[in-house]
Amino acid sequence: MPQVTLYTTRICPYCIRARRLLERKGVAYEEIDINADPAQRSAMIERSGRHTVPQIFIDEHHIGGYDDMAELDVCGELDPLLHL
Repeated sequence: MPQVTLYTTRICPYCIRARRLLERKGVAYEEIDINADPAQRSAMIERSGRHTVPQIFIDEHHIGGYDDMAELDVCGELDPLLHL
């Protein structure tokens, strides 16, 4: 299985949706709460070039946010990335 990383905050509704989508698929992920560790916010911005959450990575491939991941799912492109 690939390494899935989510940069999130606890109250973000799109972060909740991203977690639920991955959980429905049975995919384990690493969640990094950028409010709990400000250094991680900087790392997220440097890694993704974006300031909003969630930011989602599959291995080192930047997927984008929840809407981007949901679109990949609808198009049938997410499961191959997740090796499902």
